[in-house]
Amino acid sequence: MTTYETAGQHHERVLAPDRPLAFLLTPGQAADCPLFTAVLNKIRVPGPAGRPRTRPAAVAADKAYSSKANHAYLRRRPIVAVIPEKSDQRANRKTKGSAGGRPVGFDPLRYRQRNTVERCFQNIKTWRGLATRYDETPEGYEAGLHLRGSIMWLKLLTSSP
Repeated sequence: MTTYETAGQHHERVLAPDRPLAFLLTPGQAADCPLFTAVLNKIRVPGPAGRPRTRPAAVAADKAYSSKANHAYLRRRPIVAVIPEKSDQRANRKTKGSAGGRPVGFDPLRYRQRNTVERCFQNIKTWRGLATRYDETPEGYEAGLHLRGSIMWLKLLTSSP
């Protein structure tokens, strides 16, 4: 399962063993929700043959990504959404009665796997320059993110027998 999360200024998509697949930098005041599709569209995982894989089986994200647009996007591309509904969205849906629609599907057991992205953030922030954001340009910061992500992948590849 692929998880997705944001940490203030950088958004990332993470593979299950705490390894980053893509980064997207945005201004600190940018909302998280509209960037959901942008990060999902950045991924291309090559396989042994054929086109690269671009669609995960499921996506786990926090409440910041709970919107009708994101849920509709995932339904169009048969991807299971594991995103909890915000309390204000739930209240608004309930006030509309039967016209408000059904509640979003939510699997709490799958949602527990979202901690992989939190662990990945912590692993990335072990680099002091990335944790404190010393870089003055977005390009330099993004280069540091890619370098740290590459090292994380290399450690995984060299540690396996």
